[in-house]
Amino acid sequence: MRRVIRIAAAATATTCLAFTATACGQSFAEANRAKHAGVGLAFDIGGRDDHSFNEAAARGTENARKQLGVKVKMLTAKNGETEADREQRLSSFAEAGYNPVIGVGFAYSQSVQNVAKDFPDTSFGVVDAVPQGKNVDAMVFAEHEGSYLAGVAAALKSKTHKVGFIGGVNNALIQKFQAGFEQGVRDTDPKAKVVSQYLYPNNDKGFNDPAAAKAKAAGMTDSGIDVIYTAAGQSGAGSIEEISKHKGVWGIGVDSDQYQQPGLAKYRNHILTSVVKNVDVAVFDLIKSYEDHKPLTGIHAYDLKHKGVSLATSGGFIKDIQPQIDAARKKIIEGKVKVKETP
Repeated sequence: MRRVIRIAAAATATTCLAFTATACGQSFAEANRAKHAGVGLAFDIGGRDDHSFNEAAARGTENARKQLGVKVKMLTAKNGETEADREQRLSSFAEAGYNPVIGVGFAYSQSVQNVAKDFPDTSFGVVDAVPQGKNVDAMVFAEHEGSYLAGVAAALKSKTHKVGFIGGVNNALIQKFQAGFEQGVRDTDPKAKVVSQYLYPNNDKGFNDPAAAKAKAAGMTDSGIDVIYTAAGQSGAGSIEEISKHKGVWGIGVDSDQYQQPGLAKYRNHILTSVVKNVDVAVFDLIKSYEDHKPLTGIHAYDLKHKGVSLATSGGFIKDIQPQIDAARKKIIEGKVKVKETP
């Protein structure tokens, strides 16, 4: 089993769990710089403008472009893709000399593991998965911890004592969001009712179906739910749109600070807060490590203690309950509260 290294999201990582032999000397630079085309970023479905997960990864490459002068090429997955489709996308990057090559989302786990074997001199990264490979950086996050804080906020802000969770796809990753949120609500208001629903049981379209999320949110508001946390990628925009139609109903965003997203600007007065995953920092860390000739490999975990996840304060809507949120954060960091990863 590989060790897990905790990285402070506020600073660029300067250490790595393990290097491939060629990454440690001049041979790395000679072998790779000559053919280095830039950074290859493979989005999950929804693409860059999902206002959420993919957008956060894109910010990481934009920061690298500005600070490190690297070139970036981005490609986007489509609904209903096969493993072969994802492998072809990653391989096309590696064959063209892009380095590192980064897959955004757990769907790229197996494809990164397979393709990394064929391109041992290329550094690969994948977000939200832990594939095997000597030249792979696995970036994982404590979504459940950030979601716990969202649950605290939801419980304190709800007037009806009914809150809801909408997940895009019912898989292990999204269940972490659900579990943390439900625990945060119940630890704060034991009498509160939490309704958790999913758009799809096992279809990645759940991250790219705003209409389905909009309908799901409408059903929840009709039943008296007045705070809804949606962890569904681009689908979340539909949920927030529906929430904005109802006075006194709040939405909680995910992955990016959705209050700050231009595409959601007209709904921002209904966005209570967002559970932010610093995917941009993890992506930048890998690119920077490659530029420093010491590409990161192994598992790197971004948690609440090291600011890998956080609760956004944009809009000032949780200012009145910030002391309770801070107290909950402290308990998690100190180990006094153990947040569940499964519902």
